[in-house]
Parts: sequence; C-alpha cells; structure tokens
Amino acid sequence: MSLTITGMGTSVPPRVALQAEAAELAPRFCQADRKQARILRALYRKSGVQQRHTVAVRGDSGPLEERIPYYPLARDSEDLGPTTRQRMAWYEQEAPPLAVEACRTALARAETSPSEITHLVTVSCTGFFSPGVDAALIDQLGLERAVERTHVGFMGCHGALNGLRAASAYALDPAARVLLCAVELCSLHFAYGWDPEMLVANTLFADGAAALVGRGGGGPGWRVRASGTFLMPDSVNAMTWRIGDHGFRMTLSPQVPERIRQHLADWLGSWLAHHGFGLDDVASWAVHPGGPRILDAVEASLELDPADLAVSREILRTHGNMSSPTVLFILERMMQQNRARPCVALAFGPGLVVEAALIV
Repeated sequence: MSLTITGMGTSVPPRVALQAEAAELAPRFCQADRKQARILRALYRKSGVQQRHTVAVRGDSGPLEERIPYYPLARDSEDLGPTTRQRMAWYEQEAPPLAVEACRTALARAETSPSEITHLVTVSCTGFFSPGVDAALIDQLGLERAVERTHVGFMGCHGALNGLRAASAYALDPAARVLLCAVELCSLHFAYGWDPEMLVANTLFADGAAALVGRGGGGPGWRVRASGTFLMPDSVNAMTWRIGDHGFRMTLSPQVPERIRQHLADWLGSWLAHHGFGLDDVASWAVHPGGPRILDAVEASLELDPADLAVSREILRTHGNMSSPTVLFILERMMQQNRARPCVALAFGPGLVVEAALIV
C-alpha cells in the first residue's frame, strides 16, 4: 500500500453556534424540566466544544433561536422536529457546496488539474441522495466524466479512513491520481425531546468537509504505508447509527471509553508490529475526537502524553465532532505543522470499530 498525499483541503459552513448559546437553548427543544435543564447544561459544558460550524444557522446577529430556520422550537413534548425526508432535502442542498470547496483547495495545494484525477472516493454517513455528491463534484470541479467512482457510505466517524484504504488500493497503479472527499452535515440530525441516547450526540456533532489528493508511484510527502481495522468484542450496541423518522439516531454507550481502554493498546501494538513498528516508534497521533472521554481513553490506553492529542482536542474545541472529515482536519493541521513521522491516524465508529492508518 502506498498513497502519497500531495494536497489537502477543508471547508466548514460560514456560521457558528456557540456552545454556551446552544446550552441555553437545548432545554427548550427537549421540553426539559428544571432538573433536566441542569443536566443538559452540564453536558454541554463538559463536551470539550466551544463552538461548532453548522448549516442550520443563518445570519450573523440576533438570538440563536431566530437564526436556525431548519429547527423551530418544540411546540410540545410530542414534537420531534423535521422529518427525515425534510432533513435529506437539506442535505442534498447543503452538502455539495462544502465538498466542492474542500476539493478545490486540495487540488490547488496538490498543483493538480481536475482533468488529471483518475479515481474519486466520496465518504458520508449523514445523508443520501442520488445522483450524489460524487456526481456534483464531477460536474462542478470539471473532473473527467469517466473518472472511476467509489462511495463509502454510512460507516460513521471512521469513514474517511475506510475511504483512505480504497484510495490507497487505487494508488497501487503508479499513474493513479486520487481525490478523496468526506462531507458530513451532522447538525441535520439534531434530536428533539428528552432522549437520553441522543443527548450527548446533540452536544458534540457539527458540519464540515475535508479532501485530499494522492498519487501512486511514491515520491516526497506523507505516505500511507498501511491500514488496519478491529471490531472490538462485546461492543455491538456500544455505538450505533440508525435511520429514524425524524433524522438519524446516534447512540453512544457510556461503555465506549472503557472498551477502548480494554482493547485498543493490545490490538494496535500487534498491528504495528506486523508492519515493523512498536507503539514507542510512533512520533505523532491523529486521533478522531469522538468526545473528550474517548480522547481520555485513548491517552490512557496508549500511555500518551497530553501533548500527543493536543491537535485533536483543539479541533474538537473549535469545530466539534464533524464525523468522518474530522480526522482529515487533524491530519491537515499536523502536515502544516510538519509533525514528525511515523504518524498513526485513529478513528472509532459503530461496531465498536477502530480504524487505523500508518503514515510515514
């Protein structure tokens, strides 16, 4: 496996929701009583998030409740918000522009013409429509109409690493020029009502897109050496992502951090050894910030220094959890900082599954 990353780009919606504002508004969507409101505000404070970019916010001034046209305040406890059909219509409208912006930046930084792209890999778990984002990218970027397409769908927060595996397989051909784009609009699945399984997700998730251009044939740059995956035992219900009548439903069990503490180090150490490395050989870590407790669990399991996950925590603080693009935001930041290699990228998704990429 050898995909050399030649350029990366990211994009976010122009408007942000400040976490402090969202925390004050959340009880009104949940029809929460006084005790529940205190619980909600505590969850928002402990999320590790300061602000999130979202397509749901419009305008630059005025109260947040007046700038979220997709989400009118709940009328009563039976109001579960927009239907999934409505949310998918918004996804179809909002996702392609974000993806196009990220791809244009990646192509420019890679000094690669759209006509040179031989393979297109798209990643998303927060929306469906067809013809999809891939077709929009072909039309709006001017890719060749015979470009080979692969879509990685509904795999959750680790989807970009699944996409990276596909891109790396294409790069076995030295002539390959691959464009990978992950785009997610998690805020379209904001859950109304007092739903304990969705409350944490409401505090964390945000919108964004990230893209990279890679080539086969080696050369200078950050190169994907290997990828790995591990389905943790006894974890099938620890994290789930299902389609409901009022958006997609993310459930996050309190057991997720403990599963990571129990299983990550043993599997990762064995996988790295297979490729000639040990945990102590890893010079930098690009870890998807599923939430602060997940980062704490990774840090504890791998016995990392707090500085090792500083970029992950910063992206969580300023952008929230954007699902699949998030790990690419972290990789882009680390490449800009010229961090030492080898680098290991990690992300966690439904299953509970850990995906990894070894970048040298």
